[in-house]
Amino acid sequence: MKEIRAYIQPFMLPKLTQALSEIPHFPGMSISNCEGFGREKVVGNQDYTPFLAKKRIEIFATDDMVEVIFDTIMKHASTHQHGAGKVYVIEVAEGGRINTGERGPQLA
Repeated sequence: MKEIRAYIQPFMLPKLTQALSEIPHFPGMSISNCEGFGREKVVGNQDYTPFLAKKRIEIFATDDMVEVIFDTIMKHASTHQHGAGKVYVIEVAEGGRINTGERGPQLA
């Protein structure tokens, strides 16, 4: 199991959500508001901080789904400009369902 974590421009979320929901057996996702900056900070048009608003997406998926989800994010979240975002794939050792008490490496 892997976690696919993406940081994208907020206005790209509806388009990306639609594309991800069309993937057969898509496992779902969590969205959070966050702020940050990368190598190229935008300083000139802000009062006192280099932080820019982003949406953080977290998806836990089986190994066989990672490639299609990753590619979908890369395609549908792209603004073709600096600051469009980042995508990471992280190994997950184990997961659990609180309501049933199940746990194991296969739970996404």
